[in-house]
Amino acid sequence: MTDTSIGTSSGENSWHGKVAIVTGGSSGIGKATALALVQNGANVLITGRDGAKLAEVAEISDAIETVTADSADPNSAARIVDAATGRWGRLDLIVNNAGAGHPLPSGDYDAEAIAKMAAINITAPSLLVKAGQAALRDSKGAIVNIGTAVSRNAIPMLAHYGATKTALESLTRAWAMEFAPDHIRVNAIAPGPVKSNALTGMMGLPSEMAQQVEAQEAAQIPLGRRGTPDDIVPWILRLGSPDNAWLTGQVLTIDGGWSLRT
Repeated sequence: MTDTSIGTSSGENSWHGKVAIVTGGSSGIGKATALALVQNGANVLITGRDGAKLAEVAEISDAIETVTADSADPNSAARIVDAATGRWGRLDLIVNNAGAGHPLPSGDYDAEAIAKMAAINITAPSLLVKAGQAALRDSKGAIVNIGTAVSRNAIPMLAHYGATKTALESLTRAWAMEFAPDHIRVNAIAPGPVKSNALTGMMGLPSEMAQQVEAQEAAQIPLGRRGTPDDIVPWILRLGSPDNAWLTGQVLTIDGGWSLRT
């Protein structure tokens, strides 16, 4: 496993006793982020729609709590923040990892499908940030938004996925300016193709098609392979760490050079 420990000048672990919320924490990058934070001494509340999957992650550590919630539900944000602060009395980090997207050719544009992507990729992070702002102000905490390297290129049939994640990057920069007086830092990561269940889960592709897409994407990546959560998670911790107190408003693309292709 990648070493995700983040040291401080005093040699103490900067995550010890801190509290984080990770949305979409039952699998993939979200799950790996939650486990890395716990490994480094943090307490973590994870969210997702599948209570059974969340419970499986929570069984790994007593430092993990869960809230079963659909990010598209506008009433979930306050409930999530209240659960974290009620359990541990503070909040130091929000990782807006939950996302929605699926291939949508122009002939199949559907108002409900587009609205759902916007609700999860734009509205949900906004409401969670609103609900957590006071607690993050008290801790001089941080927000890390998870975007996508799709926003760096024009990808057929992923127009609205890319557009809503690009909007999240814009929110990242705006929030960084707005929250700077409260010493709340806001940054984002734009991952490239990462090995996970996203293609068959979030994107809804059949298994055979997902394998074809994975092979195609791997062939396009200059560094020769798809990423793994371990390629992304250390950077989430670094962007969220109080050790990087002068870093805000940045979007870091981690994609093995995928977005550089012509």
